[in-house]
Amino acid sequence: MQFTLSDIHYTYPGAASPALVGITVTLPTGWTGVVGDNGCGKTTLASIACGDLKPDAGTVAPRLVAHYCAQDATAPPLALTDFACAYDKVAMRLRRDLGVDDWAWRYDTLSGGQRKLVQIACALWEQPDVLVVDEPTNHADASSHAAIRSALARFSGVGVLISHDRALLDALCTQCLFMSPGSAVMRPGGYTQAATQAELERDTALQRREAARREQRRLARETQRRREEASRTASRRSGRNIAKHDNDARFRRRLAVVSGQDGKTGRLASRMEARLARADAEVEAIRIDKRYDADAWVDAAPSRRPVLLRTEPLALPLGEAVTLHTPALHLDSRDHVALVGDNGTGKTTLVGALLGHLPQDTTRLYVPQEPDRATRQATLARLAGLGTERRGRVLSIVARLNSSPERVLEGEEVSPGEMRKLMLALGVLDRPELIVMDEPTNYPDVGSIRALEAMLAAFPGALLLVSHDAALVEATTSTTWRIRRQDTGELWLAVD
Repeated sequence: MQFTLSDIHYTYPGAASPALVGITVTLPTGWTGVVGDNGCGKTTLASIACGDLKPDAGTVAPRLVAHYCAQDATAPPLALTDFACAYDKVAMRLRRDLGVDDWAWRYDTLSGGQRKLVQIACALWEQPDVLVVDEPTNHADASSHAAIRSALARFSGVGVLISHDRALLDALCTQCLFMSPGSAVMRPGGYTQAATQAELERDTALQRREAARREQRRLARETQRRREEASRTASRRSGRNIAKHDNDARFRRRLAVVSGQDGKTGRLASRMEARLARADAEVEAIRIDKRYDADAWVDAAPSRRPVLLRTEPLALPLGEAVTLHTPALHLDSRDHVALVGDNGTGKTTLVGALLGHLPQDTTRLYVPQEPDRATRQATLARLAGLGTERRGRVLSIVARLNSSPERVLEGEEVSPGEMRKLMLALGVLDRPELIVMDEPTNYPDVGSIRALEAMLAAFPGALLLVSHDAALVEATTSTTWRIRRQDTGELWLAVD
């Protein structure tokens, strides 16, 4: 089975520019990953593939049964009751494997991650020909992530995976569509293989553009020389500067006109102008994808204290019946530590306790998972109060993290993901000795995550990162603090 979208064009009513222009995609049986910056048209393309949007131009063929599993799981799936009442082999296996046995009957009480599991179960139970899943692992802990990956791997139709989860893309996808405003490029393999290919193409494009620019500069010099030569020739053609009785000069001028040599330099100059215009167009046509490798920490340094944090063994209550136990912990001035564990195991509680054990004069930057209203307002107020130079530096870091500075400056509509980027960018000004970030990759696109990854990996001070993103953890940290639930129900932290 093969599903094709051909020359798709779509513009939202009232929009200043089109969302999709001339997109052609072939989707075979199996999973195709779709990646790209926020706002590049991924969800629009998915909606067209599922028949929820009609393109302004282009075709979708053949017509198949399609299901779109949206990123937002707030509303219960349409098939929720039918799925809950079904006792066929597929429904029973999905309820068992995804751990959602009785969740359908209490959907309103579920967390966002639990609702996502139920939503995916309903979508797979319907067994559509084409299944589009949008960010299926947002908020998913390690066990939920494994269950989702296994369930999606068993899907036998045409699958489209819109995700920032690089591990999931690598595990499921045989090809990845890289989308950006104005273009869409399909590359073979999971995300890692496809991104490596994209990087090779980028390097080749850089070399082509540099060669094109050299040729452009050479042609510009030659064109200028031809213009000057044509100008001198035109001056010689004029009889105004020939002396009244200089018959020889007049004869040479007439001979040049008759022989055609007099117009040769002008024609050569015109040809050079055309070649220069083509060279200019070639340089403009070579598109280079963004890269996020600039150094944001040019004036940052580790703390002068060799050890920033040291604690005795801790016992932190997590409700009436559960306690989180930790051994004695220490955090050196250059340590990059990942704090990992399933949802509900006390990671955020532990972070709060550790921040309370820091020396008061430690310069720290704490970026929570969901900044509250007071934090958002204080962050925007600080940005508004900065001088021009410092504000420009902050906004340049926001742009480097793959967000729009203009959107951040609008203030009221800053998303949680953009707010966390702004908090990190503002923190650069304070030269922090310690950065603590709680689940920074729940919402951003892959480009934003790669930018954040590069920035955190290069940080010279101490880092405490709470994350389910295995690729981010591997790239930015060297030590893992892992919380595990014991058979007794108690929680214990181990240092790996």
